[in-house]
Amino acid sequence: MDKRQANILIIDDDSDILLAAKLFLKRHYQKVVTLDNPSAIPAIMKKCEFDLFLLDMNFALGLNTGREGLHWLQKIISINPDAVVVLMTAYGDVELSVKAIKLGAIDFVLKPWKNEKLLATLNSALLLSKSRKQVKRLNERQKELMFTNENTQVVGQSNALMRVLEISAKAAKTDANILILGENGAGKEVIAHEIYRQSSRASEVMLNVDLGAVPENLFESELFGHVKGAFTDANSDRPGRFQAASGGTLFLDEIGNLPLHLQAKLLRVIENKEVTPVGSDKLIKVDVRLICATNMPLQKLVDEGKFRADLYYRINTLQIELAPLRERASDIPLLLNHFIAINAQKYQFPEKKITSSALKVLCQYHWPGNVRELANAVERALILGDHDELVESDFLLNNTNTTNLETFNDCNLERIEKSVISHCVEKHLGNISHAAAELGITRTSLYRRIKKHQL
Repeated sequence: MDKRQANILIIDDDSDILLAAKLFLKRHYQKVVTLDNPSAIPAIMKKCEFDLFLLDMNFALGLNTGREGLHWLQKIISINPDAVVVLMTAYGDVELSVKAIKLGAIDFVLKPWKNEKLLATLNSALLLSKSRKQVKRLNERQKELMFTNENTQVVGQSNALMRVLEISAKAAKTDANILILGENGAGKEVIAHEIYRQSSRASEVMLNVDLGAVPENLFESELFGHVKGAFTDANSDRPGRFQAASGGTLFLDEIGNLPLHLQAKLLRVIENKEVTPVGSDKLIKVDVRLICATNMPLQKLVDEGKFRADLYYRINTLQIELAPLRERASDIPLLLNHFIAINAQKYQFPEKKITSSALKVLCQYHWPGNVRELANAVERALILGDHDELVESDFLLNNTNTTNLETFNDCNLERIEKSVISHCVEKHLGNISHAAAELGITRTSLYRRIKKHQL
């Protein structure tokens, strides 16, 4: 007979009861743990996760009030509000039963029990436990869910993009870890979502983590979760992204920005498929399909000792390289129409056409911020444009290319970087998102450089 996938903790001070219950229940369930001292409950709950607790009502010899059982019932519920507890007693006290149910117990079992009755009661309780976990998991995922349809739709017809989509379709049929390379704004997140959409995990969640925006001191909490009281402001248990995405897909963007000491922690989770929340020593199994992305040359960083080779090989079972927008100019007209339609609906504007002269300029523009810059340019043009059609001047393109070093007499890289950033931020009237897109870096990276140069 196959054993049910469940972990059960039995708490009773009678060794004969513990032995009898364990010998019977271990024939039906994957793991049965016994405990003869209820004061050890908090410690064992910290180390292990149980699907069901079978708790005796009376522990002190000669006392049959059930008071101790109610105390430890409340203690279990305070540690884990979703805990499923079935109480055991030799006395069928209806009033006590009602009180216990109000405090969070699921059911009662009278001693001595009949095996069939005990098994039926525990199976019903385990169904409730499973339902509670599913509801909690769905609620956690709903809070974490970040993707929207308009930001994850693949738009284009270039040969370069078609090759990427062909590889993506093959990769989607597997659970292999995937690494997507490409410049900032080129659409790595869109390709990741396309792989997810075609995968066997499409009915589950896909969560996104921008590792470049996660402070080092919050990395473990963000990815692996934390328990209440683990640090200041940890007012409640919080699952990490690995837990919230378990069963689905986790997209780790900007993985090239991860410091070496944090790379080791991420590698351990990927290899063992389990996380330990901050402030806990309990191992929690996770099952995620991992997709990573970066605009950095990871192989070069590995050669230089700045990125762990073992982590690189773990995340790089399949590699997809996405060409920048300037190398797939045939995608530009389609992308322009796509973002015009989105923003026209967003702002309740008419869908303006682009003049042929403007379209020619847009197709020849180098787009340093790639698709992200194009999207921002279209949104800005629709808001500011005064004509029936969108003309070149509506897009405020930087045709002089701020990164052209020929405009600098001073070749000091620090001063050049400061000048370029200052110019770009002023050009976009302080809009950090737009400036970062044109510079081809993340908002977090731009903020760091602004602070560094005291701009």
